[in-house]
Order: sequence, then structure tokens, then C-alpha cells
Amino acid sequence: MFGTYLLRELTNRRKQTAIIAIGMALAIALVIIVNAVSGGVRDAQASVLASVYGVGTDITVSQAAQPPAAGTGGRPAFNVGAGDGATAGGARVINQTRLVATRGTATFDSTALATANSVSNVKATTATLSLENTTFNGTLPGGAKTGSSGGQGGAGQGTAPTGGSDGAGGSSFKVDSFSVEGIDPAGAAVGPLTAVTLSAGRTFTSADVGKDVVVLDSSYATAASLAVDGTISIGGTDFTIIGLVSSSSSASATAANAYIPLDVAQTVSNLPGVISNVYVQANSSANIAQIQADLKKSLPNATVNTQADLASSVSGSLGTASSLVSSLGTWLSIIVLAAAFLLAILFTISGVTRRTREFGTLKAIGWRNSMIVRQVAGESFVQGLIGGVIGVVVGLVGIVAVNLAAPTLTASAVATRAAGPGGAGGSGAGGGRGFGQHAAAATTNIVLHAPVTATIIVIAVGLAMLGGLLAGAIGGWRAARLRPAEALRSVA
Repeated sequence: MFGTYLLRELTNRRKQTAIIAIGMALAIALVIIVNAVSGGVRDAQASVLASVYGVGTDITVSQAAQPPAAGTGGRPAFNVGAGDGATAGGARVINQTRLVATRGTATFDSTALATANSVSNVKATTATLSLENTTFNGTLPGGAKTGSSGGQGGAGQGTAPTGGSDGAGGSSFKVDSFSVEGIDPAGAAVGPLTAVTLSAGRTFTSADVGKDVVVLDSSYATAASLAVDGTISIGGTDFTIIGLVSSSSSASATAANAYIPLDVAQTVSNLPGVISNVYVQANSSANIAQIQADLKKSLPNATVNTQADLASSVSGSLGTASSLVSSLGTWLSIIVLAAAFLLAILFTISGVTRRTREFGTLKAIGWRNSMIVRQVAGESFVQGLIGGVIGVVVGLVGIVAVNLAAPTLTASAVATRAAGPGGAGGSGAGGGRGFGQHAAAATTNIVLHAPVTATIIVIAVGLAMLGGLLAGAIGGWRAARLRPAEALRSVA
């Protein structure tokens, strides 16, 4: 009987049912689309962060870089003494290599890794050492003034000789740089190499600890004409190339041009026992905040950032979209959802008022208050469910439309990279762009893809049913307060 009566009332009140269902459907569709776009923006941010920071992790631990000493300009320099280089035809041939910590980063004691690993709820940790390999290679004229030669003419670094390569008072030289990342070969579960795919050869194994082997970024290797089983000089030491890797995202670059075992990086750079970053992976996303707090307490001088913290550094239209979705989109969803609930409540109450004679008569023939409430709530629940189903369909159509439109967002996140041939932050093999770091970074075009998740669909339908129940409960409560005498007076 309940079902028959429910179907009849919904059929007789098609206009009210349609208005409530459409209002609920629009609200639910907006919630689904906003949440899908928000998920797409988060995925895009993660892609950019992985390309810039090489973060295949939840938390990074670093240390703020100190400003350069006064008078140095913060730029690397080569010291060319009177006896340096080989003499050839009255000129001197100079070939020097420097492997130093990446400018703009700070190194700290590697014991921080053990400290991070001892924090509760930490699943995995690894440490890296960010370095810059810079080579000065060229010919100086015989009468050239010796001293400190810098690639960009910084204060206190001397002036690089100019002219041609004819040996008559001129010079010919180039300065090449590329970034080097020292990583733990056994730390495959977390760290920079989690954001790459293997292009050729192999990646590191635990047996590579202490060995002079290197994995190169494939773009850098192509520009520098390097291949697997070849060699590359890093810090004056020849390293055997065992593999080539590329970014997991076609729109981004890898974290460095070259990767070598951490212990070897510390030895070759003469930086024993120090690291630049600690990457931490939590055993659950729910524990990230707790781990971050514990790390800040255990390492008071360190900077502890989560993916959410790093995401704030992403700029460009992606950053604008992120702000728009997280603020306007969320509040708009809440406002529209609240409006849909209010609309359903008002129409339900209005319908109850028009049905005074009906409910009074039902109570006069023996219907209890609970039966009246159940009847009104049931009708409103079905109306909300219909609106939820329509809203899911409209929402999915909207998501498909967004994905077909494939809006392209620009994104950039500042990172300190070495200027070198071809690779991340490079300028082409032998380009002689100058040495040192440039604040750069991966400015990429990201195609926004709005993912569809079953969870948000279930939540959306649940909200629609909740709205229907809320409207029905309020309307039913009002109907239950009617007295049979009111219906009798209305009939009379």
C-alpha cells in the first residue's frame, strides 16, 4: 500500500517532483564536475612537482641556503695560476672541472636521514646530494692575466679574456655545466628516480654502491652525444653510463642531468657525510601531518615540506586554476547544494500545506503521525534520488566535455638547476652558455584531465538522498502536526 500511494502522489504532483529533482540534479552535477576538475588540478600539480623536484614522496627535508659571502657574488670561479695548463704556441690550454653543491641549496649532516627514519609511521626514507659539475675548457693567450676566472663576470672574479682563437692576443674557451644528483642505489621506493622511466640500459641496484657508474637523463645524453656503456667525466673522474631515463610525464623534465651513487658523489665532490635533501614516505596519507610535526621537532634547523606545501610554489595558469577551484569552486558547490536543499524543503512544505485536507482525513481514519512522516519523507526521498541520478548523468557529461575540450594550463615551479647542455636547464651540447645555476624551471604545458572516481559519484548520490530525506523530514513533521478536526472543517 505504501508503494502504491507513493507512486500515485509522485505522479499526481509531477511539477513539484520535476522542480525538486532538477534543482537537486544541477547541484549534484556541479559538485561532481568541480571535484573532478579539482582532482585534475591536483594531478597536474603533482606532475609539475615531480618534474621540478623529483619528488616521488610525501615529505622533503632540506635546509635553507645561506646567502653568499660578501664580495663573492655567489658565483662559482676557477683559479688559474701562473703554472696551470699546458703551453702551446705561446698560449696556454686550460681544462678545469669543479663539482660543488648546487648553488642555492644547502648541505647538512647525513645523520638527519637516520633521524627521519626513526620517526613513527615512516615507511621509507632516502637522501640525496645535489651537485653541479662545471668544466672550463679553452685556450688563453700567452699574455693573459692569471687569477680567478668566472663564467659570468661576477664581482671579484676577474675578467675573462676576449677575442678570437687565432693565437694573436685572443682566446677561445667554453664553460659547460650539468646537474648531478647523488642518490642511494638501494632507495628505489622513494626519491627522484621514482618519477622517471627507463629508456635504455638499467637503473641502480644495491651492488652499485661505491662504484663509478652513472644514469643519465635521456634528453641530456642525446644532446651531449652520450650512450649506454660510454663514459662521462664528473668531477674529474670517469663514470660508466649504465642507463638512460626520461620523465614519466612527456610534458616535464627529470630532476637532474646525471645520477650517481650517493657515497661516490660525496667522495668525488669532497663533501663527505653531507646531503642536500631527505625524502620521506609515510605509511599512510593520514599520518603525513604527524610525521611533518615530528620531523620539525627532531630537526629544528631543517625545512620540512609536504607535497601540499610544495604545490603552493606552482605558478602560471595552473596555479590560478588551483586557487579558483579550491576557493570559488568549493564555496560555489556548497552554496548551490544548500540552495537545492532549501528549494526541496520549501516545495515540500508548500505541498504539505496544500494537502491539509488529505493528511487530516488520513489521520481521521487512523493514520499515525509516524505514517504521515514516512509518507512525506518517502516521496521527498524518491524525488531527491531521481535528482541525484540525473545529476550524476549531467555531471559525467560535463566531465566528458571538459576532457574533450582538453584545456591546456601553463605551469612553472622555481627550482635551482645547473645550466648545461641539453638536459634540464641546459642549453645544448657545448653551448657555452655560462656556468653556475639559474633559477628556472620547468615551465610546462599541462593538459587538464578531470578524472572520474566512483567515490565522488557515491557521495553525490548520497547528498541527493540526504537532501530529500531532510526535506521530507521537515515536511512530514509539519504534516504530522495537523489535527483531524482541520480536515473535517475543510470538508464541511
